[in-house]
Amino acid sequence: MGTYLATSYTIRDRLLQLWNDTQEYYKKEKVKQVCYISIEFLMGRFLQNAIINLNLEENYKKALAGMGYALEEIYEEELDPALGNGGLGRLAACFLDTLATHNYPAWGYGLRYNYGLFKQSIGTDGEQLEKTDIWLDKPYPFMVENHFIRIPIGFCGTVEDYVDPNTKETKEESNRSIWKPSEYVIAQANDILIPGYGTDNTNTLRLWSARAVEELDFEKFSFGDFKGASEQRLNAENLTNVLYPNDNEAEGKELRFKQQYFLVAATLYDIIRRLKEQKRPLEELPDFSAIQLNDTHPTLAIPELMRILVDQEMIEWDKAWEITQKTFSYTNHTILPEALERWPVKLITKLLPRHMQIIEMINWKFLEKNSQVGQNNKSKELRSKLSIIENSWDTLVRMAWLGCIGSHKVNGVSPIHSNIIKDQLFSHFSSIWPKKFVNVTNGVTPRRWLHACNPKLSDLITSTLESDDWIYDLSHLSKLREFADNEDFQLKWAAIKQYNKKKLQRFVKEQFGLDIGVHDVIYDVQIKRIHEYKRQLMNILSHVYNYLQIKKMTEEEKKQLEKKVVIIAGKAAPGYKAAKMIIKLINRVSKVINNDPEIGDLLKVIYIPNYSVTIAELLIPATDVSEHISTPGTEASGTSNMKFVLNGAITLGTYDGANLEIIENIGEENVFTFGIKASEVSQVKQNNIEKGAWNLMPKSLQGVLGIIEEGKFGDPEEFRMILQELKGVDRYILGNDFTSYLQAQKVINETWKNPEKWWKMSIIGCAGSGWASSDRTIKDYAETIWDIKPCPLPKIESNSQLNIIKNDQKLKLNKNYEKKINYYEKQIVLHQKNKRFRRVYNILDDWEK
Repeated sequence: MGTYLATSYTIRDRLLQLWNDTQEYYKKEKVKQVCYISIEFLMGRFLQNAIINLNLEENYKKALAGMGYALEEIYEEELDPALGNGGLGRLAACFLDTLATHNYPAWGYGLRYNYGLFKQSIGTDGEQLEKTDIWLDKPYPFMVENHFIRIPIGFCGTVEDYVDPNTKETKEESNRSIWKPSEYVIAQANDILIPGYGTDNTNTLRLWSARAVEELDFEKFSFGDFKGASEQRLNAENLTNVLYPNDNEAEGKELRFKQQYFLVAATLYDIIRRLKEQKRPLEELPDFSAIQLNDTHPTLAIPELMRILVDQEMIEWDKAWEITQKTFSYTNHTILPEALERWPVKLITKLLPRHMQIIEMINWKFLEKNSQVGQNNKSKELRSKLSIIENSWDTLVRMAWLGCIGSHKVNGVSPIHSNIIKDQLFSHFSSIWPKKFVNVTNGVTPRRWLHACNPKLSDLITSTLESDDWIYDLSHLSKLREFADNEDFQLKWAAIKQYNKKKLQRFVKEQFGLDIGVHDVIYDVQIKRIHEYKRQLMNILSHVYNYLQIKKMTEEEKKQLEKKVVIIAGKAAPGYKAAKMIIKLINRVSKVINNDPEIGDLLKVIYIPNYSVTIAELLIPATDVSEHISTPGTEASGTSNMKFVLNGAITLGTYDGANLEIIENIGEENVFTFGIKASEVSQVKQNNIEKGAWNLMPKSLQGVLGIIEEGKFGDPEEFRMILQELKGVDRYILGNDFTSYLQAQKVINETWKNPEKWWKMSIIGCAGSGWASSDRTIKDYAETIWDIKPCPLPKIESNSQLNIIKNDQKLKLNKNYEKKINYYEKQIVLHQKNKRFRRVYNILDDWEK
């Protein structure tokens, strides 16, 4: 651990210098910056990514080797920061990498969770167990606490009328009031410095942690009330303890709502503080910062900015609203009702009374301007559809509606998803503002998701193309098509896949004591958060069917089968009962199949707990078939499908999300597709309601459900909820697609028998992945929504040691190369010996001097 920390601090020190240079240059140039607000940032391990981006990997390998350490072993010492959970957070992390790499001025804003979501393990009965993820119990070198940025955030309290200081009269027409919170929490800034690849530009991810205004009530402590003395501190820290507090109960709802406001209030304060440091008026905010709301969680930023502008900065309402709309843009990531947040008016009124008034005013002004005023039913229906405030079982504020109204652009994240939100979910808004709704398809960073996680494949691509330009511009991969039929290239490609499978094989053996094959074995992988619409249930039910079929076969018939290892990973939200049942069923099925001597190594099913970026980096390069089998029309985009195809896995997927763009870019003949299209889903669902899903279910699936109900995998009562759903309405149409899914698996098995065809499909998939880069995504955002431009730091003089470091060939020719390596060794040793980890600033320039 000491060597990891020492190595990490030398990298951090270099980043601190680059970060200071970057921020000073941005200020000097007064550039417009994007501020990306997200409740999640799933960063993954930082050290390897930073060393690669700074082009220092060879230097550190040699320096550490001289001390008896392997850099790869040092990488393994790092923990994954518990700052996110799924695709939302990983997308945000990819965006930060691209923004820095392409020199866009940018800030990420999120929360520094003490424990993240949870650390997942599997109990002896197959159930998900949730434990505290104590990732901060050891030093995390890459996060710097900024003691100068501490912001008081208010809650509750009262709202008083604004009194004109000149006339001493209340002016209701000003729409201005004074909010006096009754409780405060301090937002403490913690910064992670984000280096770009092949550039000096270094951006910021600023994470807020909650602190009490008064850490200890000394008076209570003096009188022996030791628990009460620390109550304020504990209540404050709860705000940033856990990602997504369980909101099934009232207390959880309140904590989750306060968490979201805490994030946006601290962020807006910080943005406006930086604006004022440049002595620029508030009217210039849209030219200073483009604020992107990553899903509905940060949409409270809209009424918060209005409160600041109207109540504190004394700007008239209409002008403040113009500034607000020009500043914000909103990304919708899902059409699922449960994810389109709706907060009770009573809750908002209690915690943020002034904000509730502002939301009501925004709503009233919008409705008066955009819906027909009158008493006829058509007018009432239109107002109901447009209104931010919904009157149903309770009076609720629709946060997605607020995001639409308060932003100048609203985007979906794939063509199919963008069309759905424009034509269905937000059709009433798109008819008013047709140009407001745009599409920006998601993407992933090739630096982490190929270059870093699959170095052997990265080296093969670079040597084959005789250039590493693809790392910066993924469109260069298209040149690999020329080698798709090349036998020698196919053999090298296949050998790398085997190498990565062996790494995974060792991991499975160490973690689970399970032996899995590598040669002539299909690795079939589905890694996503566990949700009914992602249909992990269909995946495992299909392998129950396959298991039953194998049991009926003769030994001769078994010899004709292709061997398969099925891997599923992902977490279920603590309060999501159906998802947790699916996890239990997967593990129960796995236990039966893996221990049945009649099955042997023909089929293995593995559930890998505590899925993380690090586990993904191990799984994705080893995968042959990646499953993206969501119900059509439910997966907004998906980015794991992009990571897999980039690493040579062949997609097994439905006509949903970014699967459609994979098909478009590499050809449907290079994808295993099945099931119906999104346009057919509503009719299938209607048939299930009218005729009963069980009556329409294929015999193959009926037989599988029957085996489960007979108790083959334990007490069937434990799975009653998910079985009844399938037999009843089958909302995610597993029954309708099951036969087609089994047929697709047969096609996979037959294709596997033809290696030349298989590896050609694999290579073409990678070659057609240029569109899947987050570099393309960010360019689209920058030009279509944010109106920002790259701002690279000026080139360092040619005699600078940094320029020599960045040019590996020149470096190797440099007669002082060995001295340079010795210098790195000394810096690492210096950090090791000093327990307080003394900072070593400007390592390279100091050496030069």
